[in-house]
Amino acid sequence: LDVKWVISRAVRDSGRLILNADDPRLRAKAADYPGAIVWFSIERETLDGLPGNSVALFYLAGHDLALTANGTKTGIVDVRDVPLTMQGIARHNVANALAAAALTWCLGAELAEIGTGLKSMSQDDNPGRCNLYDLGGRTLLIDFAHNPAAMQALFAMAEAIPAERRVLCFGQAGDRPDDLIEELTRDAYAMGLHRVIVSELAKYRRGREKGEVFGVIRTELERLGMARDAVEHNDEEMDTLQSALEWARPGDLVIMLALGGSAPIAERLTQLGAKPLP
Repeated sequence: LDVKWVISRAVRDSGRLILNADDPRLRAKAADYPGAIVWFSIERETLDGLPGNSVALFYLAGHDLALTANGTKTGIVDVRDVPLTMQGIARHNVANALAAAALTWCLGAELAEIGTGLKSMSQDDNPGRCNLYDLGGRTLLIDFAHNPAAMQALFAMAEAIPAERRVLCFGQAGDRPDDLIEELTRDAYAMGLHRVIVSELAKYRRGREKGEVFGVIRTELERLGMARDAVEHNDEEMDTLQSALEWARPGDLVIMLALGGSAPIAERLTQLGAKPLP
């Protein structure tokens, strides 16, 4: 008995499939799907153009998370009241909130209950994911972003956070090809970085020599126009954090991709008196 086959058949025959309407590949594949589809989207406000078996759309309408179903549009919650979206700046979490709303609605939850649930989860409930702190007027953004999609989402969010200067603290696993590391470096630089501090992350070298990944990142940053002395290299993430805090001044943003683990970073910030931001 193929459990996956049984589950997929049950969803097709009597359930609902939840899909991201902003993904053109999913929209294309959904054209041949015979079951009912519930969509979520941060880019569209209508079911027009989606397959005929689409029964509902959870979407972003201005500042509202809303639902269209059976020809009726209903507001759910103001996105600015959903802490994980950071006032709507964290676009990936807006999409996640819509997906969660779609899932719970399919399970029978009322829209009022869904709105209450989305408003109840804070950054502190989700350690290592878009955690914001204030430390003496310096803003710190801590995230366990470890794959290209997560990092690009974080970069887009960080770019939207007002700051006088930005420093990025991160590292990359050695088994990623140079061209991907260079692409991520370019995406990061586009935030308007003033400094980059690269952690060695010895256990993530994965066949690379010490400093090799740092060399790829530094070379690409210099090609983009960053001064050599604005790119720093440390062995440990805690040293990187300390260096970033010493460099930053009130009004600056420290972006920390804690690939080695966010818990020690959060503990250190608590010791220093950092306060979580809503």
